[in-house]
Amino acid sequence: MKLTPDYCVMMARYNAWQNRQLKASFATLDAAALNADRGAFFGSILGTANHLLWGDRMWMARFAGTPAPTAGIPDSPGLTASRADWEVERFRTDGDILLWAERVRAVDLAGDLRWHSGALGREVSKPMAVCVVHMFNHQTHHRGQIHAMLTAAGAKAPVSDLAFMPEHGPWL
Repeated sequence: MKLTPDYCVMMARYNAWQNRQLKASFATLDAAALNADRGAFFGSILGTANHLLWGDRMWMARFAGTPAPTAGIPDSPGLTASRADWEVERFRTDGDILLWAERVRAVDLAGDLRWHSGALGREVSKPMAVCVVHMFNHQTHHRGQIHAMLTAAGAKAPVSDLAFMPEHGPWL
């Protein structure tokens, strides 16, 4: 699989755009609605958003050497305590992802990535390109779950179509 730096930049911008829209949707709900258990794998809207933030930080630690979360996957839904805390941490992490994407070179996307997987309890080696695509796919997957939970909660869910992402604008 050949992955390009342009793909990484496009997906980092898409990620930031989507998260800005989630922030606006979250602002229409009170804390009880954001934290209500909705039967999703990570429970609530905020719990799922926190897991997604956790995952992005874990991958950025592997790709760019940024600090990794100290908690494991089971504790990821509690990464931040409130919508306001999530907004601050999400903004920071989206900035880290965009900076990484803007600096990544084709050679950085080649070869294998090796890391210790806490989820599997062992060392893992996978093609870097697959890991990068996985990070962006993981974001899309969990934002889809959040989209469904927002709709069920009566909130307006964001536009998620990549084809409708603004080509120019503030990415953060």
